[in-house]
Amino acid sequence: MNKTKAKGPRNPRARAIRYRPVRRRQLWFVAVALLLLATLCLVATACASRTPASDAELESQISSVSAVALEGTDILLEEDQAGMRASSVIVYFDLDSSEIRSEFHEPLKRVADRLGNAVGVMLRLEGHADERGTREYNIGLGERRAQAVRRFLLLNGAHDAQLSTVSYGEERPVDMRHAEAAWSRNRRVELVATNQTS
Repeated sequence: MNKTKAKGPRNPRARAIRYRPVRRRQLWFVAVALLLLATLCLVATACASRTPASDAELESQISSVSAVALEGTDILLEEDQAGMRASSVIVYFDLDSSEIRSEFHEPLKRVADRLGNAVGVMLRLEGHADERGTREYNIGLGERRAQAVRRFLLLNGAHDAQLSTVSYGEERPVDMRHAEAAWSRNRRVELVATNQTS
């Protein structure tokens, strides 16, 4: 008697059992993927439900923010001398420019004058750019803006040891929208009071 072996498992259920864990893993993967997709949809819906302000409203906010920020220069230096808290002053720039606008000259002169009289106060000049342009170009533009403010302060009485510069380029926007009003808020140099020298 010549017995030939069957080419498959003897028990037909053994084959189905062997592949069942693979199917469970596939179902688990699909369930996790669907859960992530549902979460992303909810987040996108929540973000889209916000109504952005009009460009006119943002322009008025920009002018009021810059006026408040510049009026706060006295507060910035007096509070830092008293060791209370650091606030910031913001200088806004035109598109693709590192030239300081004339509206910021007088307030920056006041800051420089205060710095000249308060040797222990330190300022970090943080240069920023909007999202247009390459990352490398925007880092360079933020640096040129910070250096322009630094030169202005030095020419008007601040001491070199009081100022440091850093460029964040497009990495730290104040306004995440993709419109001219948002971009104009992101083209800035922030004068941030840091720790005092001993």
